[in-house]
Amino acid sequence: MSRAILIIDDEATLARNLALYLERQGWEARVAGSGEDGLAQFNAFRPDVVLLDHNLPGMTGLEALQRLRALDPAVCVVMMTGHGGIDLAVKAMKAGAADYLTKPLGLAELKLLLERLISHGRLETAVHYYSQRQADHSGLDKIIGRSPAIVALRTRIATLLESERQLADTDAPAVLIHGETGTGKELVARALHFDGPRRDAPFVELNCGALPAQLVEAELFGYERGAFTDARQRKAGLVETAEGGTLFLDEIAEADASTQVKLLKLLEDKRFRRLGGLRDQPVNVRIVSASHRPLAQMVQEGRFRADLYYRLRIVELTVPPLRERGDDILELAQHFLRLHGHRYRKGDLRLSDAAAAEMRRHPWPGNVRELRNAMEQAALLAAGQEVGVRDLGFAAAARPGAGTAADQGPPDAGSAPGTEGGEDEDLNLERAERRLIERALQRTRQNVTQAARLLGVSRDTLRYRLDRLGLRPPDA
Repeated sequence: MSRAILIIDDEATLARNLALYLERQGWEARVAGSGEDGLAQFNAFRPDVVLLDHNLPGMTGLEALQRLRALDPAVCVVMMTGHGGIDLAVKAMKAGAADYLTKPLGLAELKLLLERLISHGRLETAVHYYSQRQADHSGLDKIIGRSPAIVALRTRIATLLESERQLADTDAPAVLIHGETGTGKELVARALHFDGPRRDAPFVELNCGALPAQLVEAELFGYERGAFTDARQRKAGLVETAEGGTLFLDEIAEADASTQVKLLKLLEDKRFRRLGGLRDQPVNVRIVSASHRPLAQMVQEGRFRADLYYRLRIVELTVPPLRERGDDILELAQHFLRLHGHRYRKGDLRLSDAAAAEMRRHPWPGNVRELRNAMEQAALLAAGQEVGVRDLGFAAAARPGAGTAADQGPPDAGSAPGTEGGEDEDLNLERAERRLIERALQRTRQNVTQAARLLGVSRDTLRYRLDRLGLRPPDA
């Protein structure tokens, strides 16, 4: 938010002095002597704040305020007057004024008020930006693929969203998403929110396995001051934050028994209580949960509440593993290559035929998350516009000699004989490790950071192994 202010006041000396003071504070200020003049200047100047006197010749300040709000509903107007009282202040606030000041104005008070309004405006802009960015990266169209399983999943989600739009009330059903780690369960949850009737409300997420069990409950439901040792002030929980929107609980299987009881109450009564609180609070929130663990089996084993499980699974969605999605692998790979190719300023990258065949053969235990990371690594290390087998870190790690001659290039000079497979293959672990590291360093022109990515280890791990093997490239 910039710092431009329009002062509408018929007291010319006061208005001029205010403008001079605010200009010294870094504002761009203009002055108008009447409501009509102010409205004319407003269209050309488009200020961030309007300082508006009530007692004006011609139209009153309240009338000017209403006209300003009609021109720009988001305009920030501060009403000021030397007369009137609480009634006028109430009318101004009801008409959309951001605040109200009485004359004579205190410059220090005015400065603090304007700084607060600007800070609030910046915060609103930031919130809008991040909310819009979330929405731009979410939705049914972001679930990429043409395999029957993915088409069926998108169809099921679209049907559910259409049914929600016809609901007579706002009590949307809970959804439970199944799927292996990395399949895109969060993407499905975001599609449910940002393509649904709650898109303009918050989307709040919590990974129940990312926090200690005793903290999950506090994060979800908040707490009152003094609820426990470090509770020095009241804190709103994520349930409150998601009011009107969606609360996404990832890895719900990790929730402990106490949290499960409170979640059950939330689902059944649409009410919750902060830790240390004395009363329940109503809330309108839609619960979407996800797990890669078999919840039905956990219920049978007594490790998850059956009543909570049945409340969470009003609607069930299953995200298929990548290995069952056929040519979606190549479509997703090309999507990520294009994304990371532009990110690293390498243009439009493409897979070679040998690399595409290798992609189809790989089992993808890490699913779409593994594929995305593999394509980022390939985009980072690719020497030209074509990504070959040797640019695929998972292929190099699984079979150092994999790929066609064109993809793989000539054998490394340091390779020992008999390392291409067969009965004479050198199986010594330390020598094999040395060969892999040397090959990675050669391909990355001795760059340890990029070699570590190629090998699938951290930079510190690779440096440790370099020290142990007596290999010291220039940037280590």
